[in-house]
Amino acid sequence: MSPPVSSVELDYLVIGHMTRDLIQGGGFTAGGTVSYAACTARALGCRVGVITSTGPELDPTQVLDGVYVTSSPAAATTTFENIYSSEGRRQLLHSVAHPLTPELLPSHWSVSQTQGVVHIGPVARECAASFVHAFGDAFIGVTPQGWMRQWDSTGYVRPSQWEGSEVVLARADAVVLSEEDVQGDHRTIAHLAAQTRLLVVTRGAAGCSLYLNGRVHHFPALPVREVDPTGAGDVFAAAFFVTLRRHGDPYMAARFANCIAAHSVTRAGLESIPTPDEVIYCQHLVKGAGG
Repeated sequence: MSPPVSSVELDYLVIGHMTRDLIQGGGFTAGGTVSYAACTARALGCRVGVITSTGPELDPTQVLDGVYVTSSPAAATTTFENIYSSEGRRQLLHSVAHPLTPELLPSHWSVSQTQGVVHIGPVARECAASFVHAFGDAFIGVTPQGWMRQWDSTGYVRPSQWEGSEVVLARADAVVLSEEDVQGDHRTIAHLAAQTRLLVVTRGAAGCSLYLNGRVHHFPALPVREVDPTGAGDVFAAAFFVTLRRHGDPYMAARFANCIAAHSVTRAGLESIPTPDEVIYCQHLVKGAGG
């Protein structure tokens, strides 16, 4: 259950749709950037809030234990079906909840000006771009995946051009996206990197690449046995944003997030959220790497 309603200062506010991720064979698991990022930030010791929209079949407060939640009621929850094969992931979108706008922010919530992160994480074009200007000088982290996809009448999801990206990229303090989001197009990556302060591209088992000040830095991933990659990018992003905000070191943040994300793919669903032992291990690993 969510904590009692009161005036509260958040360390991590994540905005986007919680999703129903259908499971082959029947049933579903809760997903979406807000689920994985909120739970990861919580595991890293943050006081976390979520702005989302769901239908009656999914109660966010039952999933996000210890997290402050405001949810706009919708007729149906945003529902995805992920089909994995040797050719990669094929995704279907079955329903979309309500759009999210800054007016949904509860008046009794605030974001810490010293440690706080606002994470804008759309999954189905649901987040208004105006969120980037709704929090003053707060740290803005963006995972733009949901602005970089479109779907047809059958629900088949395909990559698309990110409309209005200039506004978001110019304000964001850090942006994290996956190689899959841009279909591995290095020209698109270079174009996005040139428009924002800091861009990280996650590359699955190949680790991640950090684009900063016109240079690119590559960080390898830990070798692990992959069970389920769903949510790994969102786990990475939350770990990266939190560490960058706390320490101001993007290289430390990349190494730590790589480590946390590698552990996450060894488990399925929200069980992939980092454990206390994994957090300690990754912290020690980063220190041993010199930062």
